[in-house]
Amino acid sequence: MANLRQEKVAEQLRQYTALFLEKESNRTSLITVTNCSISPDLKRATIYITVLPEDKELNALEFAKRKRTDLRNFVKKNIKLKRIPFFEIEIDKGEKNRQKIDELLNNS
Repeated sequence: MANLRQEKVAEQLRQYTALFLEKESNRTSLITVTNCSISPDLKRATIYITVLPEDKELNALEFAKRKRTDLRNFVKKNIKLKRIPFFEIEIDKGEKNRQKIDELLNNS
């Protein structure tokens, strides 16, 4: 279970990552930052994203991974932390599953 500090830092990272990706993306796909989890020592953060349309998912993920260093510098300028975490970026499978369930429920 994450403590309050981890939750606050994760939420700030989620918001600033969303801002960064909005500014840096080329607008061929919609990249949404859905969640962020951070290790207890605040050294590693995993950013979860969803991408629309789904056929652009791989390109968007590769783009986001290429921009991790720039993201880290952006976060360093905007959040006052002793240690800026290293970022891992992944597709949010839980959100994709939730959307699929909603779609199936709406179609029945």
